[in-house]
Amino acid sequence: MTSDIMDRTAAEEFSAGFYFRTLSGLLGEPRSFFQSSLKDAGCWKPFQFLLVSSILFTAASMISNDFVKPVVSGGIFFLNALGTPAISAAIGYMAMVMILGKRVSFSRFFALYAFASGVTLLASWAPYFIFITEPWRWWLIGAGMTRGFGFKRRHALLIIIISIFVLALSVYSILLALPSGGA
Repeated sequence: MTSDIMDRTAAEEFSAGFYFRTLSGLLGEPRSFFQSSLKDAGCWKPFQFLLVSSILFTAASMISNDFVKPVVSGGIFFLNALGTPAISAAIGYMAMVMILGKRVSFSRFFALYAFASGVTLLASWAPYFIFITEPWRWWLIGAGMTRGFGFKRRHALLIIIISIFVLALSVYSILLALPSGGA
């Protein structure tokens, strides 16, 4: 059943069916999904998957809260939902190249991050769920690296640790650069 879902998902154009089959594969058997779906994923369909999840995340976030400037807040949520996986993928890719050399293309690396982030965004809008969804997203990324790319667990873990460290330093640096000094 799962392999049939993966085969159809890899071959078809982006559609609602593709979106829900991808969700089903990621939620049901993520290791099998990554093993079969990252071989020729490209960037476009994973980006579209992430785009739909980002729209749903933004809509859910806006409906569940009362913002003073809803358009600005919605724009920030949306750009963050799309941008963070792309930045994380770039940082992770650079870490991979430094540690292992170029083992996989950036498009495959981006696909992994887009799929992992897209599925976790659907729960991330709920208050305090970040404590569940962030570790889950990084676990999915690690599972994708080991199953989809054939990396050893220690290499995948090292790439993830470096990525989290660089992302945290980047956010800290941005907060320090703000006029209020981050306070």
